[in-house]
Amino acid sequence: MRIVIYSMLVLLIAIQYPLWLGKGGWLKVYEMEKQVELQEAKNSLLALRNAKLAGDVKDLKDGTRAIEERARAEHGLIKEGEFFVQILPADKSTTASGDVGLKPIPKQ
Repeated sequence: MRIVIYSMLVLLIAIQYPLWLGKGGWLKVYEMEKQVELQEAKNSLLALRNAKLAGDVKDLKDGTRAIEERARAEHGLIKEGEFFVQILPADKSTTASGDVGLKPIPKQ
């Protein structure tokens, strides 16, 4: 009787092996689901990037405003009759000491 029970137990384990560890087993399915989730996240980020680029292309094809904005930002171009004013941040070392870099002129 023991031989029958042990042989049934061995057969049960042999049948369960492909289900858990085989080619189409649960572990492989779980790993593949994780890979699918990661790829879907990457695809959604790329879809957002593509939508932004498509909007840029549409703006550049249809309107002159986007072209003007790019020319100003990337190349520093200005229109005729405009003035370019650049305000530089104050140097932290001179403002902290109170000295603004001016030297007194000696009397002669």
